[in-house]
Amino acid sequence: MPDVVVAIPTYKRPRGLARLLDFLANLETAATVSVLVADNDAEGHEGFDLCQALKGYRWPLHAITVRERGIAPVRNALVREALKGDAQFIAMLDDDEWPERGWLDALLAEQAKTGADVVQGSILFEFETRPRWAETFDGMSDIRNASGPVETLQGAGNLLMTRAALSIVGAPWFDPAFALSGGEDRDFFQRLKAAGARFAWSDEAVARGYVPATRTSFAWALKRAYSVGNSDMRVFLKYGPSAAARAMEFAKVAGALVLSPVLAVLLAFDEVRRRDALRRLFRAAGKVTALCGRHYNEYAVTHGD
Repeated sequence: MPDVVVAIPTYKRPRGLARLLDFLANLETAATVSVLVADNDAEGHEGFDLCQALKGYRWPLHAITVRERGIAPVRNALVREALKGDAQFIAMLDDDEWPERGWLDALLAEQAKTGADVVQGSILFEFETRPRWAETFDGMSDIRNASGPVETLQGAGNLLMTRAALSIVGAPWFDPAFALSGGEDRDFFQRLKAAGARFAWSDEAVARGYVPATRTSFAWALKRAYSVGNSDMRVFLKYGPSAAARAMEFAKVAGALVLSPVLAVLLAFDEVRRRDALRRLFRAAGKVTALCGRHYNEYAVTHGD
């Protein structure tokens, strides 16, 4: 019977955390499960207090606080704490996500089938108000893939990691340089892949994600595109890419900077395609600023509760 720690990073989202814990309590699984919560709000610690107040919870529940601010430090604290026990697997869900009943067994089944070191499940978003142009935007479009082996993964939410995978790269598993900017997950996957780790996807292991109204404005969507471009370029540069790889990446950025404004004008009467052109422009702009040594700290602001 697999032994799994479900690890949850949280920051000032007690309602989201409570919803997630409720859904975890209703899992249909044969696995041995424990739940670990790391609250990154060491001063207010609403998430920590919520866990402490829960009585008679279905699974063993342990909560810690993490003083160093940022998504990378809190993920590292979760992994470090989880590895103190004997669990074979660590599953990770964010505090604005919640799983379907068969989520965990679907992840475990795909891992057993493929022998993958890390398996990701699909994330389907639910909106307070869904914009019609949201399909292509990061943080709004569903994250899905066909089940089976994949080349890489798309984020640290809805993830199942083997204990062995975490020993491949060692601490810190998530680079603190990406603490407030994001990109720590992409960097983690890149290091794992370079070390020979294998990845898989389970489209049956579904988690839902909540998108509040504050994350559906077009201004926020463009900021998110800029942030993704900025962190992607920082990860790209971190590993000293070859001259040929640099030239190819820079050509893509230059093309986006030149063509996207033109397309935005030409597609002025097609709202969806016009906004997608602007998304590409802002993502390219984020990459340019990363080349200039500037970091965009997207996670300095919390959305939702």
